[in-house]
Amino acid sequence: MGAARIQVDDKRMINCRADLNQLVPFKYDWAWQKYLDACANHWMPQEVNMAKDVSMWRSADGLTEDERLIVMRSLGYFSTADSLVANNLVLAIYRHITNPECRQYLLRQAFEEAIHTHAYQYCIESLGIDEGEVFNMYREVPAVARKAAWSLSHTHSLSNPLFKTGTPEDDQHLLRNLIGFYAVTEGIFFYCGFTQILSMGRRNKMTGVAEQFQYILRDESMHLNFGIDVINQIKNENPHLWTAEFQQEVIQMILEGTQLEIEYARDTMPRGVLGMNAAMMEEYLQFIANRRLVQIGLPEQFPGVKNPFPWMSEIMDLRKEKNFFETRVTEYQTGGALAW
Repeated sequence: MGAARIQVDDKRMINCRADLNQLVPFKYDWAWQKYLDACANHWMPQEVNMAKDVSMWRSADGLTEDERLIVMRSLGYFSTADSLVANNLVLAIYRHITNPECRQYLLRQAFEEAIHTHAYQYCIESLGIDEGEVFNMYREVPAVARKAAWSLSHTHSLSNPLFKTGTPEDDQHLLRNLIGFYAVTEGIFFYCGFTQILSMGRRNKMTGVAEQFQYILRDESMHLNFGIDVINQIKNENPHLWTAEFQQEVIQMILEGTQLEIEYARDTMPRGVLGMNAAMMEEYLQFIANRRLVQIGLPEQFPGVKNPFPWMSEIMDLRKEKNFFETRVTEYQTGGALAW
C-alpha cells in the first residue's frame, strides 16, 4: 500500500520486477493478438477421419517401403520432439519470460503442444503401429537421436530451479535457449518431416495423417512467428546481449541444426520418393535456414538457394486448401477471427 503506481512502461520481456505484472494494460499488443489468433484456430485430433489411412496402411500394396519409412520416422521423431517442446515451455521458458501478454500466449502454446502429442498418439493407435518401436526412435535411430540430443543440450539447463536471469551471462543464456528452441527445433527440425507427410497427402496417400500434420504445421508456424518476435524484442530491450561473438555463436547453432536436418533427410529418403529427394530437401532446408537467420537480423549463409517446394506455403493457409486432401470440408476457426 502506498507504493508508486505501476506504469505500462515498467513491463519488460525479461527481468521485470513490476509487482504482479498483470495482463493489463497491454504493452506488447502483438503478443495478445497472437493469443487471440491461436484461440481462433482450435482443433482436436479425433475430429479427423483415419479410416482411409488404416485401410492403406494395412494393404500390402498401399504404400511403398520408402513411404512407410517416412511415416514411421515422422511419428517417431515428432512424438518425442513435441514432448520436449512442451517440457521446455512449461519448465523453463514460462518462468523466465516475465511479460504477462507473452505468458498468455505461452499457455496457449503449451496446450497446442499437448494437442500435437495427442495427434501423434492418435495416428499411432489408429494405424496399429508398434508403440515401443515408435517411442524409442529417439534412442535407437541415430538420425532421430542426434536431433533430440541437440535440442536437449540447448534447452534443458534452464529447467534447473536454481537458474535465474538478471546478469548479462544468464540473460544471454536464456536468449540462446530461445533461439535454439524456436529458430532451430521448431523452425528447422520440423520441416523435413512436415514436407514429406504433406507431399504424401498431395498424392492422396495417408490423407488423415497429412490433414493432422497440416493443422500442426499451421500451429507451429504461429509458434515460430511468436518466438521470433520474442527474440527480437529481447534484443531491442537488451542490446548489450547481442554482441558480435554471440551473433557468430547463433549463426553456428543454426548451421549445426540445418546439417542435422539434412542428415535426417538423407536417412529418411535414401532414394527419390513422393516427387522429392535428399538433394532437393537439402536446398529447401538451406532456404529455411536463410529465412531464420534474416528473421533475427543475421546474414544469410547459403546465397542463391531457392525454395523447391513452393506449395508448402499454400498448404499452411487452410482457407485456400479446403478439400485439398479430399476429406470433409473443415475450417478450424471460430468466429472468423483469423486473417492471414
